[in-house]
Amino acid sequence: MRHKPSWIKIRVPLYNEINNIKNKIRKTYLHTVCEESSCPNILNCFNEKIATIMILGNKCTRKCPFCDVLYGKTIKINYYEPFDIIKILIKLKINYIVITSVNRDDLEDGGANHFSKCIGAINRLYKHIKIEILIPDFRGKSDIAINILIKNKPTVLNHNIETIHNLYLQVKPGATYDISLNLLKQIKKYCPKIKTKSGLMVGIGENDKQLINVIKDIKTNQVDIITIGQYIAPSNFHLPIKRWVHPTSFYFYAKLCYILGFNYIASGPLIRSSYKAKNQNYGKNI
Repeated sequence: MRHKPSWIKIRVPLYNEINNIKNKIRKTYLHTVCEESSCPNILNCFNEKIATIMILGNKCTRKCPFCDVLYGKTIKINYYEPFDIIKILIKLKINYIVITSVNRDDLEDGGANHFSKCIGAINRLYKHIKIEILIPDFRGKSDIAINILIKNKPTVLNHNIETIHNLYLQVKPGATYDISLNLLKQIKKYCPKIKTKSGLMVGIGENDKQLINVIKDIKTNQVDIITIGQYIAPSNFHLPIKRWVHPTSFYFYAKLCYILGFNYIASGPLIRSSYKAKNQNYGKNI
């Protein structure tokens, strides 16, 4: 694939503020998906004092070829992690937090109970803080996970479909398209007040017709918020980019999502699942 096109540009903000936030987070031994996944918006988000906290360690039990998160032996659950998150909320003075995790197929509940404890700790101490969680598919344990997650409810629950059905085996080995869609559907069924959200990445081998079908599938499963962004390979060893999608196509995707009835839409080359998540929750389309 040729070099990045002109529209893939990242504005570089002040490094002092970025390093300040990094240092505060590292003192609590927490990880951010912003750093672990090599997100292209890390400078922008850190400069705005926004970070997506990654719980349950920084090593994943799966090795998806598009992802830059480490694969390897997982660590024991840090039961002090909910309190570490509270410390970050206080230090960074934020009122909207995104919590995600690696896949933990080694745990009986896939890590759902730990998610619930983190949500519960925040809700008890800071009821005004909005919580968004970005969850894995809890492979083979989704029923258990749903029953746990609905006990301590987040404001937004996000699970990314990522790509079309035909590419799942290649892009998300270990995951299943229908199971992921059903996870979103079941959450909305049991907790209709929770806003559900999902994300797609383009440029990995899909065509627009296939992408439209996925968008329709996501809406059929009662998802409220959708994000669509360009896949950018973290390195030459990751899944290669098949095409650079022009900004006008992202505008078309957004228009389609609006027609289909999504409440909030974020569609653009550099859009990522948690990018300006606070704006998405409050209805500011990106």
